[in-house]
Amino acid sequence: MSAKRAWVVLPDLLSVRVFVDTGILRGLHERLAGRLAAVFLVPPDAAADWAGRLPDVPVLHGGDLVAPDGLPDRALGRVDTWLDRRVGYHPLAIRLNYRHGFHAERMQPGHPNWMLDTDRDGPLPHRPSVDRAMERWFFSARRHVPAGLLEAMRRDCSGLLLSNVQPASAVPFLAAARRLGLPVVAHVASWDHTVGKGVISPHCELYVVQNRVMEEDLRRYHGIAPERVRVTGWPQTDLFARRRPRVEYEDLLRGYGLDPRRPLVLVAGNTPSNAPYEGRFVERIVAWSQERDPEARLQLLFRPHPRDGEWRERFAAATGHEGVVVQEASYTDLEELATLLQHADAVVCNAGTILLDALVGDRPAVCVLYDEGAPPGESWAAKNVVGEHYQELAASGAFYRAERFEDVVAGVERALAQPDELVTERRRAVEQVVGVVDGHAADRVVDAAVEVLAGAAS
Repeated sequence: MSAKRAWVVLPDLLSVRVFVDTGILRGLHERLAGRLAAVFLVPPDAAADWAGRLPDVPVLHGGDLVAPDGLPDRALGRVDTWLDRRVGYHPLAIRLNYRHGFHAERMQPGHPNWMLDTDRDGPLPHRPSVDRAMERWFFSARRHVPAGLLEAMRRDCSGLLLSNVQPASAVPFLAAARRLGLPVVAHVASWDHTVGKGVISPHCELYVVQNRVMEEDLRRYHGIAPERVRVTGWPQTDLFARRRPRVEYEDLLRGYGLDPRRPLVLVAGNTPSNAPYEGRFVERIVAWSQERDPEARLQLLFRPHPRDGEWRERFAAATGHEGVVVQEASYTDLEELATLLQHADAVVCNAGTILLDALVGDRPAVCVLYDEGAPPGESWAAKNVVGEHYQELAASGAFYRAERFEDVVAGVERALAQPDELVTERRRAVEQVVGVVDGHAADRVVDAAVEVLAGAAS
């Protein structure tokens, strides 16, 4: 028999991007002497794009592994899915929110973000004993695992590293690992995932997080002891640690057809489910920029959220204007983003990781806290920043707050006139919310994972 391999399970494109672009996958492959396979749970075409960057890393496809193997397997899978809709993934996420007050202002019936859709709460009563029983079933080693996946892991897998431990697609791998007694390293993929992005399995060998706040969240909200947690910093910030010379920025802007001698405002989008009126904001800020005196006109570079499948329609108003460009929604341009966030004159956004990216890049930022053109009573933008971790960020004073369009204009103009006005606040917020930014967070993730996976493989 050939030696078993560690499996790096990649369930979503955002964490795939981090694991590939920051060198985590490459580092694991080298440190484990090739005893590693990348398991993509994303669509095959997207997986092919990322796998092409790592031609010597063996690739497995989740769709092949979890495909039903015969009628009994298919029937058991349907029963498991039926149960999960009632007592599993989304019901547990919503109950976690209720229990600790996460996203209380955002949850509502029929919310397009299913973790906030109270219709998916499930039929069982809200009691601590009921919630604990639901979690025991959800993370049970005895719940259904596709036969093909179980056999493949028994034959080939020595241990798991999940680039994001929380997606529903990762659950069969967690259940199979428990059943087979395989160690699991759980990477908690983002700074706010511990407080409102669903429950986290308490059965992993090691948990990798970005900062001490997340470590405390795991203890407080998920029952995971600090000695099982490794704080590494945020790997994505490694890309900001390397300074890009101004000439790289100028070449990038010329590639967009923009003039590097003129001020540039990067306008970053949120998802349609979080910012349904964003298209109207695009119309308003483009109209404002075009009304300015040509000698003082700003350039606008719009960056849709990578998950925005409607970006062409939502950003249509920004096309066809001189000095205004819309990037294509993409998961594969972190290098370009890092360059922009070291040299652009200002960033305008509504919450999201991009706000932290801007602060790490030491860019003046304007956070939009209202919904342009929304009916009275709508408050999507403001509610996006009321989460547990956003409260600390909002209190930092590290960015300009915009509760109406006039505040956006004022914030941009202050950013251009006094780019260093909030530099102390930005640095303090990065230290408190992001953690250490030294270019070696990805190395620490690799070190932590290898401690567990190397021993399992041998």
